[in-house]
Amino acid sequence: MIALMLAAWVQGEAFCGFYVAKADTKIYNQASQVILVRDDNQTVITMSNDFKGDVKDFAMVVPVPVVLKEKDIKVVERQVFDKLDAYSAPRLVEYYDNNPCNQYRYEMLAKAAPSAAMGSGSAVMDEERSKKDYGVTIEAKYTVGEYDIIILGAAQSNGLQRWLTDNGYKIPPNAEEVLNPYIRNNLKFFVVKVNLDKLDGGDYQTLRPIQIKFNSPRFGLPIRLGMANANGDQDLIIYAFTRRGRVECTNYRTVKMNSGVKVPEFIQEDFSPFYADAYKKAWRREGQEAIFLEYAWDVSSTNYVKCDPCVSNPPDYKDLEDAGVWWVNGGNRQYPGSADFNGNVFFTRLHVRYNRAHYAQDLAFQVTPNNEQYQVRYVITHPATGSFTCSEGRRYVREVAARREEELQNMNRLTGWSIYRHIDYLDDWNRRNGNSNNRIKRGSVGDTGNNGGIFILGFLVLQGIALFITLRKKG
Repeated sequence: MIALMLAAWVQGEAFCGFYVAKADTKIYNQASQVILVRDDNQTVITMSNDFKGDVKDFAMVVPVPVVLKEKDIKVVERQVFDKLDAYSAPRLVEYYDNNPCNQYRYEMLAKAAPSAAMGSGSAVMDEERSKKDYGVTIEAKYTVGEYDIIILGAAQSNGLQRWLTDNGYKIPPNAEEVLNPYIRNNLKFFVVKVNLDKLDGGDYQTLRPIQIKFNSPRFGLPIRLGMANANGDQDLIIYAFTRRGRVECTNYRTVKMNSGVKVPEFIQEDFSPFYADAYKKAWRREGQEAIFLEYAWDVSSTNYVKCDPCVSNPPDYKDLEDAGVWWVNGGNRQYPGSADFNGNVFFTRLHVRYNRAHYAQDLAFQVTPNNEQYQVRYVITHPATGSFTCSEGRRYVREVAARREEELQNMNRLTGWSIYRHIDYLDDWNRRNGNSNNRIKRGSVGDTGNNGGIFILGFLVLQGIALFITLRKKG
């Protein structure tokens, strides 16, 4: 994430299929999420905080381009991330074939779609410690919600590191080299701790996301800061909103994930590991240096089709307001759940998996005029039931066998999963329907047998993108 987090002892054909499964952020071990809103030079960033541990040991440091005013900092509820994740997640959809021998008695067997929701002084730094030998300046101090916030200016990384250490933070050994580029670019540092008095009065089960806004020509996310103590690969999901088109990365390639591919029926039971392995293979194919597009759509209330098929209700006025989309207004106040609002909104979901070896730069973005709609979806098709004794039925049996062969090959190509661990998927169909025209032979080419499965604001408080630091216990 863009932030330096401090925590004690922590480390294209339209169709109307039936939605049956989604691959949300829960399938990744170390996934962070951020909402990114951009128009002209104004940016709003909302950071999802999944800190686990004793909240009195929590703190974070985020590089930011300007000194933020108190009115530009707020806390929001976690639900907005859950809503955006569920709505834009890669999905599996299903169709049902019609029995060609029984056209007039055709009945679609549609399953019901699963639910989409499958004392202020306690954290304020002592100003007397901001001595000239540190080269650190306290630019501003605020209490917002359950957080005490201080904004620092720094002249040198070793001075900032010493200041943080002397004020109770245990810094990773390589933090200085990570802090240096932000100081050279004249960024400020947004330091956050939990105000225990405010927290106790709020009855919060978890720490809420923090949202900040600022004006700057810089548009990006400083992920390098979070690599100082990153343990392996980190996943970041970005939910971006603009007035006119997609958000794309300018210093790494933005690549579409495969979509619209036919896959075997049994993927319905294993869609999350299927997509996790499909993403991993695509990521490796692109040299581990690409940003993947998973969803892009005009979600304005005047655009009535925002997905195909839909996983849940689209973001409504309240969701967009919580996400920081400041230019929308209106909403149907008589019906609080209404999606009605005034203003154009384009929603982009990007997925990046990064590590120190392949991401030497922070992410830089641009708003493009590209408003082509896109979503990651995979398709399963259930064959018809009944007798296939008519001539059309016999042809249909052969067509389904060929389709199942294609589905197995697609599965293997996308994930590396072995075809022959699932060969019964084809054999059972052929046995039941007297078809002997099986074109897949054991050992055929293509079966791998692998079942494997800055610049905007340096702050992304996300597990992995953020730099985790230990807050020393006192006394």
